Amino acid sequence: MKIGFDNETYLTLQTEKILERMQSVGGKLYLEFGGKLFDDYHASRVLPGFQPDSKMRMLLKIRDQAEIVIAICASDIEKNKRRGDLGITYDLDVLRLIDTFREIGLYVGSVVLTQYRGQRSADNFQKKLESLGVRVYRHYPIENYPSDVSLIVSPEGFGRNEYIETTRPVVVVTAPGPGSGKMATCLSQLYHEHERGIEADYAKFETFPIWNLPLKHPVNLAYEAATADLSDVNMIDPFHLEAYGKTTVNYNRDVEIFPVLEAIFKRIHGACRYKSPTDMGVNMAGYAIIDDEVCREASRQEILRRYFIARSGVRQGVASEAEVQKLSTLMKSLNLSPEMRPCVSPALALAAKTGGPATAIALPDGHIVTGRTTDLMGASSAALLNALKYLAGIHDAIDLLAPAVIAPIQNLKVSHLGSRNPLLHTDEVLIALSICAVTNPTAQLALQQLDRLQGSEIHSSVILSKVDEDVFKRLGARVTMEPIYQFAKLYHK
Repeated sequence: MKIGFDNETYLTLQTEKILERMQSVGGKLYLEFGGKLFDDYHASRVLPGFQPDSKMRMLLKIRDQAEIVIAICASDIEKNKRRGDLGITYDLDVLRLIDTFREIGLYVGSVVLTQYRGQRSADNFQKKLESLGVRVYRHYPIENYPSDVSLIVSPEGFGRNEYIETTRPVVVVTAPGPGSGKMATCLSQLYHEHERGIEADYAKFETFPIWNLPLKHPVNLAYEAATADLSDVNMIDPFHLEAYGKTTVNYNRDVEIFPVLEAIFKRIHGACRYKSPTDMGVNMAGYAIIDDEVCREASRQEILRRYFIARSGVRQGVASEAEVQKLSTLMKSLNLSPEMRPCVSPALALAAKTGGPATAIALPDGHIVTGRTTDLMGASSAALLNALKYLAGIHDAIDLLAPAVIAPIQNLKVSHLGSRNPLLHTDEVLIALSICAVTNPTAQLALQQLDRLQGSEIHSSVILSKVDEDVFKRLGARVTMEPIYQFAKLYHK
C-alpha cells in the first residue's frame, strides 16, 4: 500500500508544539483532543501512514501531569449512536476507552454527560459508571448556545453545570466521537475555575480539518463526510484572515464558538490570548504529508465509503437522508461516482449473474476476488475463503474445508441453536478452517494469510449480518454494502 504521510515527522513536530503550548500557559491547562484520542482510524485511512495510536504516544510523554475526562452527549446515549469503525455504541466505547487508558497507565478522572436533559438512558449509564467506581458529572443545554454570550457566561449558563473536580495540571478532554461536547466542557470548566480563583487556560490538539491545506482538498472534504450527521462545514477562518491576512481552514462549530471563548478569556485574563480559532489548535499534520496525491485518493475513497455506509444506514434506520444528500454533494464536488470504489462493480456484476447475494474483496495489492452464496456458506464467507486461497497461492479448485467439519456445525446451528439458516457465517468458516488446519497443511497455509487482509476493501450486494461485518472489521478490512436486505422481512438479525 502506498504511503502518503510520514508518521515520525508528525510525532516530532506535534510533540514539540504541544510542549511549547504547555510551557506558554500558566496554571491548569484544559487540552481538548479533536477527533479520537485512541485508534483514530479515520486519520489512518485518509492519511496513509498515520498510525492510529499517534495521539496516545504523545500523551504518554506527559502521563504524570495529565488526567483524562471523557465527554459523552446524553442524546447520543439515548439514540444508541455507534462508532462506524468499531460498530459499538458510544456508551460502550466510553467503557472501552477507560479500560484502554488504564491499561497503559493513563489516569481517567471522570466522565461528563453533556446536553443532559434527564434522559433515562443517560441516568442508567451514570448509575452503571458510578457502580464501577467512575465519577460522573452532568452538563446541561443552554438556550441560544452559542450566540447568547451573556447567558452562557453566567450562573444560569455554564454556572448550572456541575464542576468537574480535577487533580492534575493538564486535563485532557476527549470523547467517543464528534459532537460530544468536548469544547463546551472545557469552556464550562474555565468559567468554574475562574469562579474559584484558579488560573486556567485552554488549547486544542487538532487533526481535522487541516488548516494549511486548501478548503476543498479531499482530505478536508473527507472530514466533512465523517461528520455528515452533524452537518459540519469547512470554512475559511474569518478571524485568522482578519488578524493575520492569511487564509486558513477551520470548521463552522469552532468558528461559531470563538466569540464565546474570547468572552471567557477576557473575563478571566482581561484579554484573549487567541486571535482566531486556528490559533487555538495545534495541528502539524499538513507538514507530514509526503505524497499529496496518495492522500487525495485515499480521501476520495473514504468519501465513497461514507456514502455507501450512510445509504445502508438509512435502510437500517440508523442514518438520515440528509446525510446521504450531504455525501452526494461532496462526491459531486470531486466528480466521484459510486463505481469508483473498486470492489463495487465486481460484486454487483456477480449478483446480477447469479441472481443471489455476492461479495467482492479488493486486496491491498489491487487484486479482486469474489464470492457467491452456495449450499454451504454465504457470499461473504465464500469471498473470504477465496481471498485466503489467492494470498496463499492455492488453486481455486482445492477445497479448504472438509465436509466432515462443515456438517456438524450446520447441524448444531439448525438442530440445537434455533437458526433457520444453515449457511456458515465468516466466523464459523474461520473456526472450521482452524479445525481443518490441524491435519491439513493447505488449510494451515490459508489461515496464515489472515493478517494480509488488513487494508482490503469489501463490498456486498446486500446488507451483511452483524457477524460478518464485525469479522471483516476485526481483520482490518473496510466494508460497504448496498442498501438491500437479502430477504423481504421486517425483522433482520
